[in-house]
Amino acid sequence: MDFGIVELAPDVIAFWDTEVVPFMEEFLSDEVLEQERHHGNGFVPEYRRALGAKGWLANATSNGDDDTVGLDPLRAAIVAAEESRRARSLFPVLGSNDLVTTVVNQFGSAELREHIGPGLRRGDIHCCLGYTEPDCGSDAAAIRTRAIRDGDEWVINGQKMFSTGAHLCQYVMVTARTNPDASKHQSITVLLVPLEHPGVEVQGIATLGGERTNFVYLDEARVADEYRLGPVDQGWQVASGSLAAEHGMSDGSATHSDVDQTTVDVIEALGRSLSWRDEFPVVLAAAERWARNAQRRDRSYEIDDPAVRLRLARIALDCEVARITPDPYGRVVASDLLIRGTDELLAMIGAAGVVTAGEDGAVADGVLEWAHRFAQGTSIYGGTTDIQRNLIAEHVLGLPRHRGALKR
Repeated sequence: MDFGIVELAPDVIAFWDTEVVPFMEEFLSDEVLEQERHHGNGFVPEYRRALGAKGWLANATSNGDDDTVGLDPLRAAIVAAEESRRARSLFPVLGSNDLVTTVVNQFGSAELREHIGPGLRRGDIHCCLGYTEPDCGSDAAAIRTRAIRDGDEWVINGQKMFSTGAHLCQYVMVTARTNPDASKHQSITVLLVPLEHPGVEVQGIATLGGERTNFVYLDEARVADEYRLGPVDQGWQVASGSLAAEHGMSDGSATHSDVDQTTVDVIEALGRSLSWRDEFPVVLAAAERWARNAQRRDRSYEIDDPAVRLRLARIALDCEVARITPDPYGRVVASDLLIRGTDELLAMIGAAGVVTAGEDGAVADGVLEWAHRFAQGTSIYGGTTDIQRNLIAEHVLGLPRHRGALKR
C-alpha cells in the first residue's frame, strides 16, 4: 500500500478549486440537496443542464464519432468525485443514464445517436432503465412485455416497474419479448422508448426510504425501428453489459492510454465513489455527535459509557470494511453491514432515534431514522443481494449453478 503524496499539476488544482467547487456550491447547494431529499426524484435536471452548458457532459455522452471535446479523464473524475461527495445516494438516475448512453453509443443506429446525442451533451435528455417487471422479480430474462414488428415500427405492450427517474426522463430503455417461440434468453429485443409517446404512461411508486420510483405502462406504444438497440432477439446480449455493470460484475476498468500511470491511479482513487454506500460514514458521524452531546441523568455523556464506545468502534470497523470491499462482493457486504449498523444505532439511541427530520427531539435531524429506512432498500437496488450472491458463486467462484437455474 502506497501512502505517498500525489502531486497534482497547478492547473488541475486550480480547476478543482476555482471552477468545480464554486460550481457545485451554486448548483448543488444545501437547499437544492434538501429539496431532492424531500422529493426523491433521483436527479436534478437543472443541475444537469448546468453541467451541459459547461461542456462537462461530453465525455459520458460522446461515442467518439463526432468532434465533441469534453474534459480530460482526470478533470472528468474530479467533477464526478465532487458530485458524489455532495449528493451521495441522491442521484441513482445518473448511473442508469450512463448505462443507457453506453448501450446507445455501442448498439444504436447512427440516426439515433445523431438524434439524441446533442441533447445528452446539453443535459436536456436523460434516460432510465426499463428492465424489471412486476411478475419476474430479479430474473431479468423472464419478462412478459411484448413487442411486435409492424412495418418499420414496433408495437409494445406491457409494464415495467422500478424505473427510477422516468417521470423526469425523456427515454426509457425497454427489454421486450419479440420471439415467443425461442428460449427466453434468445427472444428479447432492446428498444429505446420516448416517454412522451402515445401509449406510454408513468405512475409514481413511493418507497420506504423516501425515494420516488415508477411504473411505466406501455399500451400499444409505437416506436420506429430506428430506436432499436442491437439485433432483433439478441437483446439479452445487448443488455448483459449494463446488467453486469449494475451488479458490479464487470471489471470496471477504464483505459486511459493517453495518460501516465500516476494519473490513472488518481482517476481510479477518485472514482471509488460508492453512491449509497457513502451514507455509512455520515450515519456513523451523526451517531457519534449524538453520543458526545447526549447527557444522562448522572450528568455523564453517552460517549462515556464503554458499551457505547465499543458499539461505535465496531460500526466504524464495519464502515471501513464496506468501503474497501471490492465489487462484486462489496455490494452485498455494504448492504448487510448498513442494515445491521443502522439497526444497532437506533437500538442504542432508543425511542428518540425514530423521530423524523423536522420534528422536535429528532436525533441529528432525523439522519439515523432516515438511514434505517433507506438501508432496507439497498438489498434490492440493481437486483437483490440474494441474486448477487448467486452471481458471485457461479461467475466468480465457479460453483455449480443453483437449483432454480437448472430447471430453466
